[in-house]
Amino acid sequence: MERRLAAILAADVAGYSRQMETAEERTAEQLAQCQSLIAQTADRLGGRVFNTAGDSALVEFSSPVNAVRCGVEIQRKSHADDVATGGSSPLSLRIGVHLADVIISGDDLIGDGVNVATRIQEAAEPSSVFASQSIFEQVRRNSPYVFEDLGLHRLKNISEEMRLYKVVGDMPTHRYKAGHAISDPNPEPARHGSLAVLPFEVIGGDEEQRYFADGLTDDLIVELAHFKSLFVISQSAISGYEPKSADPRVVGRELGVNHVLLGQVRRMGDRVRVSVRLVDADSGKNLWAERYERPWSELFDLLDELVARIAATIVGQVQSAGIAEARRKRPEDMTAYDYLLRGLEHHRLGGVTREHSREAVKWIERSIEADPNYGLSYAWWVCAASRLPEFDSDKGFAYINKALELDENNAEAHRIMASYQIWLGNFEAAEHHSCRAMALNPSNAYIRARSAAFYTFNGQPERSLELIAEAEALDPFLPVWCLEEKGVALFNLGQYEEAIAALNGLAFQTFRSRGYAAACALARGDKERARNAVAEAVSISPNWTVSKLLTTEYYRDPDDKNRLRTWLIEAGLPE
Repeated sequence: MERRLAAILAADVAGYSRQMETAEERTAEQLAQCQSLIAQTADRLGGRVFNTAGDSALVEFSSPVNAVRCGVEIQRKSHADDVATGGSSPLSLRIGVHLADVIISGDDLIGDGVNVATRIQEAAEPSSVFASQSIFEQVRRNSPYVFEDLGLHRLKNISEEMRLYKVVGDMPTHRYKAGHAISDPNPEPARHGSLAVLPFEVIGGDEEQRYFADGLTDDLIVELAHFKSLFVISQSAISGYEPKSADPRVVGRELGVNHVLLGQVRRMGDRVRVSVRLVDADSGKNLWAERYERPWSELFDLLDELVARIAATIVGQVQSAGIAEARRKRPEDMTAYDYLLRGLEHHRLGGVTREHSREAVKWIERSIEADPNYGLSYAWWVCAASRLPEFDSDKGFAYINKALELDENNAEAHRIMASYQIWLGNFEAAEHHSCRAMALNPSNAYIRARSAAFYTFNGQPERSLELIAEAEALDPFLPVWCLEEKGVALFNLGQYEEAIAALNGLAFQTFRSRGYAAACALARGDKERARNAVAEAVSISPNWTVSKLLTTEYYRDPDDKNRLRTWLIEAGLPE
């Protein structure tokens, strides 16, 4: 009996029998449209409809990320069609997604996993997407969506309670949410002196230490980026790779680098063990490999040694001038560093569920208590806490000032301060902090992309396009919320068709991208295309308005914002 692991999407029309009773022919026609939408969306995302019965459909995916994305896109397209037709499309779908081992029966799939997906669909609300915990665990690092934890549910004819999650919206802008799993990269040839540091593995498979391995990986990338002769790929670009199965030669081709660093790490009480190997991405051969074991208190000394060895191997000599001056301040208490890394592990998932953001803030506050002079913790507190509805912006401003007072070489603090200064309308100060952040962490694609947004708001869209190009070089899998800045910059240059092409080419759409697409279409005199873009925008965020969109568009010139407002209103977006 042949089996395989599959992500199963189950869809069913809510209230179908009632609709057939009241309007049989119209409902049958609309059902055919629903089934066509499911099949077309699934096919585009690599899925396969393997069973239909009446008003239901079952779809198989090899990718859990694409299974969830398919469900969301089906619901949004249905909503957009309903808006476009003035509410004459009454059919609404319930969708459930589950990951399980299934039995292959010809072209069909059967087994408990398929049954569970169907039961999740039955528990789902109309026009929603519910996911099992097995799906959530697979997609939480790479999915562009926010989930609500619905707790344990008793499903019909399923013996064990199951934890369910509901997709509730799009992931906000977040530096750790790379588009690796859903982007279509077109990598450049390998650059001389280029390097990708893959996520460190945990020796012994102890996933409780994952936070430490990820934190050490990030710190190593930041320190290596200080060498001007090295081209180091951004942190976000490598987050989608599984180091156990990654082929360095494939990584080299995809990221356009000629060196790949792989590592393993484990903390054992007050000792740290690290194993690393530097690989030639062209041949796949090791250039060198080394094992280290040091006291926990000497972790940063070990990091310095690793950085110097890697840089000397790749560029032939160590360029130390100016590097010590640019180094971030180390913690006085290593417990504070440990707490910060634990907080960052939750922060990486902070947009996925609100609970992760709160856990991140708790751990970072413990880091501040352990070492009140560790500036990096104050900066990350602001970044994590700002995602919560109860965020105190005054306290955040005080904390980001404190972070810079304690450590002027903190790139994250400069990035966050730049955002504050844009919000306050202090564009000269915002530019200073943006430039400082990019100089201190030149390998961070996210910082460059956020700086690109500043230059667009400052009336310099040409500079914005330059920074987006640099960010894409650092991260071929740049997140959508960074790439959409290209479309926004082109809009402000008056290159409306180019802007529409850039926005339509995104791996998935946001409310902002559809809003700007609508404004571009109206600027071209195409009201129908503008209204279609508005319908899609409303399907993404039904409660959003022109005013809500403009809240985060910090144009220095009021005429730029007023022009956007006028076109959005004319395109049909509620004011």
